[in-house]
Amino acid sequence: MTKIQDGGAKPSPDLSKPEQSPGRKFLVVLLLGFLLTIPLFATWLLVYDRQSQSETAQQSIVSGWGGEQVFSGPKLVLPYIASVEEMVEQDGKKITRTNRVRREFYLAPQTVKLESALKTEIKERAIYEVVVYDSNLKGDAEFKLPDDFELNGIAMEDIDFASAELRFGLSDARGLAGDNVVTIDGQPLTLKPGKGLGETGNSGFFAWVDATKLIEGEMTTEFSIRFKGNESVTIAPHAGQTEWTVKSEWPHPSFTGSFLPEVEQTKVSADGFEAKYIINNLALGTALVSTEGGQQIYPEAGRYDRNNNGVAASATVSLIQPVDLYGQVDRAAKYGFLIIGFTFVAFLLFDLLAGIRISSAQYILIGAALVLFFVLLLAFAEIIGFALAFIAASAATIGLITAYSASVLSSWRRASVVGALLAGLYGAIYILLSLEAYSLLIGSLLIFVALAGVMFVTRRLDWSSSLSRSKA
Repeated sequence: MTKIQDGGAKPSPDLSKPEQSPGRKFLVVLLLGFLLTIPLFATWLLVYDRQSQSETAQQSIVSGWGGEQVFSGPKLVLPYIASVEEMVEQDGKKITRTNRVRREFYLAPQTVKLESALKTEIKERAIYEVVVYDSNLKGDAEFKLPDDFELNGIAMEDIDFASAELRFGLSDARGLAGDNVVTIDGQPLTLKPGKGLGETGNSGFFAWVDATKLIEGEMTTEFSIRFKGNESVTIAPHAGQTEWTVKSEWPHPSFTGSFLPEVEQTKVSADGFEAKYIINNLALGTALVSTEGGQQIYPEAGRYDRNNNGVAASATVSLIQPVDLYGQVDRAAKYGFLIIGFTFVAFLLFDLLAGIRISSAQYILIGAALVLFFVLLLAFAEIIGFALAFIAASAATIGLITAYSASVLSSWRRASVVGALLAGLYGAIYILLSLEAYSLLIGSLLIFVALAGVMFVTRRLDWSSSLSRSKA
């Protein structure tokens, strides 16, 4: 007879809880990281929007002062009578008729010497500011008919030398200020508005001149012109040889355009700068005599060599701000993927190796704090400058995530590891922004070291097996 024994101990239930594999957990965290690119992209749009508002505000500040000025001239404009043949029909027959029409040709000087003194100041409105200048331009030019003038097909007897015009071009004539003086062979001229030059969109001023002296010799003009502008000044040279000396107390110039100043005659220091350009007609590739007023230059065109694209060659001096606020914030935001990636990897390692469960919602909250850093950086930078803003925004973000990690990771010691990681990341980002030439190299090395570290730590981890966490 079989005995039934009772009172034996019942088997204890399995307290372990199977979870998703490390590989699947990694894919979930990777997906969450990609989802955070949406608010990160919205942050980039915010930077562009604020930059656009800044540019609009800057234009409002300098409205009525003068824009990015382009100066051209002087040139002599001489009217002449040209014979033009046309085919007409008369009595059923086509005949050629010769008409005498009045036209103009432009004579560029043999030499031009210009001296510009730029007096700068910063105009502000609320959080926006822009560099403006007051330019005192002095110069002289020497005019002479070229020895091969007759090859242009214009007869001397057809030229009305007594009705010539001396024209100057200035892209924004609203900036003209003060008593502007122009003389020919020592005789002052009466200046009139309008009739500028093609390089400046026909904006500028002119004076009537009796150029009869050109038949036998030379004419010399001297001028002193004061005009206001902002951010940059450009000249469009057109002479046998142009010499332009420009100086200012502004310590941050940028020399751009089709021509650069002479290296040995350019000085830049904390007290200002002085530069000298020497441009000859062979480099310009244009004749001294032409029937056109010149190709147009837009304010931004002086920053590039557009001579081969139908826009006049130019030399530009820009008065730049040493810190491009929005450019730096934009570059910092582009490293957002790096910061989010490094931080998520750290929490994932705690999740996989230390047995600490971290939910998807906690990853999202941490990622949101990391994205918010760039919004704080932009907001603070507009008020206190980029460097202080970076310190304030990074300190706030590190403090918030470290305090939150102490609860998520159930340990202040583990949280301090996360805080130290973030401090190192933000420090590396700031260095990358400062060392623009080496940013790609340093960033690549950081990613390589991080990947090598993760591969070493997880080298024995079975990515396909399920994790089991003991209940506390």
